[in-house]
Amino acid sequence: MSEAIEELFLFGEEKMEKAIAQLHREFASVRSNRANPMILDKVVVEYYGAPTPLRQMSQVTVQDGTTLVITPYDKTILKEIEKAIIKAEIGITPNSDGFCIRLNFPPMTEERRREAAKEVKRIGEETKVAVRNARRDMTDDLKKIEKDENLPEDMVKDTQDKIQKLTDKYTGIIDTEVSNKEKEVMTV
Repeated sequence: MSEAIEELFLFGEEKMEKAIAQLHREFASVRSNRANPMILDKVVVEYYGAPTPLRQMSQVTVQDGTTLVITPYDKTILKEIEKAIIKAEIGITPNSDGFCIRLNFPPMTEERRREAAKEVKRIGEETKVAVRNARRDMTDDLKKIEKDENLPEDMVKDTQDKIQKLTDKYTGIIDTEVSNKEKEVMTV
């Protein structure tokens, strides 16, 4: 295998790995029946005129599996944090006691679980599109390499098969991740 083809695979696999990493980040923000601090990754608070991620300005802990406790390092911004949580529309109403904010995760309704499962499928499909785009880029690059290096036809065919196998591998990973997350979301 030529050096250009090896680089093609390294670059393509890296893109597919990044798609899987993005899938995991997005799945973390999909609400399930358990309290997960990563749901707060979308929450940004105005702090001295600068938008600041909530998790950088406070300690977030899970209490009894269904409650998140947010303890800000600066107690004067409790109101701003509450507003930011409401604005982020994570589906939980914050409760403040003047020192910290509690987010109680009530059991999800059947309808809300179905909506979350749809969201999981949508994220999975978007990730598959990213993997297919990486495959397309790899195939396009292979055509350029074929012209530049005048590769034999059987080598090009073998390389295309390897590209497809790599794509199938990552598509399978996505299907498994989507299935697992759907089970987690649908569990009462």
